[in-house]
Amino acid sequence: MTQRTGFLFCWLIQRLQFPQLLLLDVTCHAIVCCLLQPGLERSDSVFYLSSNKSSHEQGSCEKEVRLASSLDFWTLSSENFIAMLPVDPVKENYVRKVKNCVFSIAFPTPFKSRVRLVAVSKEVLEDILDLDLSVSETDDFIQLVSGEKILFGSVPLAHRYGGHQFGIWADQLGDGRAHLIGIYMNRKGEKWELQLKGSGKTPYSRHGDGRAVLRSSVREFLGSEAVHHLGIPTSRAASLVVSDDEVWRDQFYDGNVVKERAAVVLRVAKSWFRIGSLEILAHYGELDLLRPCTGCSAYSRSSMYSVAFSRCSRTLLDFIIQEHFPSVDVGEPNRYVDFFSVVVSETAQLIALWTSVGFAHGVCNTDNFSLLSITIDYGPFGFMEAYNPDFVPNTSDDERRYKIGNQANIGMFNLNKLSQALNPLLDPRQKQLAALILEGYPDLYYTRFRELFKAKLGLLGERKGDEDLIAFLLHLMEKTAADFTMTFRQLSEITQSQLQELNIPQQFWALQTISKHELFPAWVSQYLLRLKSNMNDSDSERRKRMMTVNPRYVLKNWMAESAVRKAERNDFSEVRLLQQVLQHPFQKHSTAEKAGYASPTPSWAKNLRVSCSS
Repeated sequence: MTQRTGFLFCWLIQRLQFPQLLLLDVTCHAIVCCLLQPGLERSDSVFYLSSNKSSHEQGSCEKEVRLASSLDFWTLSSENFIAMLPVDPVKENYVRKVKNCVFSIAFPTPFKSRVRLVAVSKEVLEDILDLDLSVSETDDFIQLVSGEKILFGSVPLAHRYGGHQFGIWADQLGDGRAHLIGIYMNRKGEKWELQLKGSGKTPYSRHGDGRAVLRSSVREFLGSEAVHHLGIPTSRAASLVVSDDEVWRDQFYDGNVVKERAAVVLRVAKSWFRIGSLEILAHYGELDLLRPCTGCSAYSRSSMYSVAFSRCSRTLLDFIIQEHFPSVDVGEPNRYVDFFSVVVSETAQLIALWTSVGFAHGVCNTDNFSLLSITIDYGPFGFMEAYNPDFVPNTSDDERRYKIGNQANIGMFNLNKLSQALNPLLDPRQKQLAALILEGYPDLYYTRFRELFKAKLGLLGERKGDEDLIAFLLHLMEKTAADFTMTFRQLSEITQSQLQELNIPQQFWALQTISKHELFPAWVSQYLLRLKSNMNDSDSERRKRMMTVNPRYVLKNWMAESAVRKAERNDFSEVRLLQQVLQHPFQKHSTAEKAGYASPTPSWAKNLRVSCSS
């Protein structure tokens, strides 16, 4: 936003008696446009869409939902954080140990060279950020998403957090190359936090340069969007830009340093708070930042923006509950236990979902585990190809701590660390309740795991032996190194008669692999017998149902690597093709089939490694 536009906006706020809520919290573009409607009625900068929801439901005063085609009146706000949570009093941006705060003010470092747009998510821009896709073609947009331009209302922040990395306390970590540039409240009344990754140094950069390379940024952009369209809670990627600025990386930590190009991803999430956000406060005894101040035992959501709340709200945990956990009664003395219960349940759900699609996060440290139980921080992640419980995409994980078969256990470890961070706020009885909740985590995980894998096999109802049927199949897949994704997908496509005759057509190459095991006929017999117990079901209905939960396309490592190699030559076509394909992972695409995305791993990619540095 230009200075002139900024003054105009402030004048309009005063003239139109803009609600104080917007100054303390976030400004919704839709509300601004509604207030400006007389002056913008014929403007080309506004697009109209129909909406059946009332203005009250939308969280705005508009009757017509509109998308902005410029950033002129599109604003962000950082006030919700700055007014409610302690900010580092040191304003200089240099690497240091930071204490007694949640955020540090840190501005992005603009690139020195030309910036190119690699990819943009139309869905994120239009459905989340109320921006027409055409905005991505403007210089203002490129400047915003590369960190060169700061919008009106934005005060860029870097978050302070700690964490356990590979099981060991790593002390202060924080946003070492990420900038939270503000909150946007969209036409639906949803608040989204926008963060640039790779946008320069912050007080938490440690020995890093604050940059992210194109290689890892392509993976993050595609990975987060792929996980979202598989139905798994995750941060989203709005855009990816690349510069010609040079950075140096040791990709595999083997001493071979190479020159790469710096890139930035604009990421959005409902919240970027993580387990490590609370851990560091507990570790340093900064309990006044964890719990309410003396004399204030609870908050009322209705007084959220009152002066009284503002005085009492320098507590991160109550802020998080207030903003992101509507099911937790903020007036309840046991609210921290209730909060923990929700996190435990949702974490079990998240990891079960990961497992159901063969996703390995790669770095399940407590600083990478969201308190909202969404997938964040895409580093050396990977989708398992040949089924292997020991699959780990991170080549630096020598002990295979974060292998796919251990992710559920790591979830338990991380939740225990969260429990320890909460302990100073709990009385003896509440600590016992928290311990009991944590003990229930394995059952929550395995219940959800069983539900998901029964659905993957098209099983209806509850029958004795379902778990054994699932385990039997996974055993055969492991012994034959059958492709995880395509085995389940091809079970969704093959008919029962073809299975019964053990007549596996050539196009079902993954099933042909597993059929080589001598016990495969026995499993098929058990599976077909179990399918007969499905009430009011048919083979066509089974296949249709299974194809909605078993993807045909996931972002396998070789696919991402192929896109990266082309992008490094400024050919972004495969990044965009993969983005398009992964938006519809359950539907067959002719372009995807032609590209081999549902075929066996090509020979050139058999021994590919996932780079550790990013």
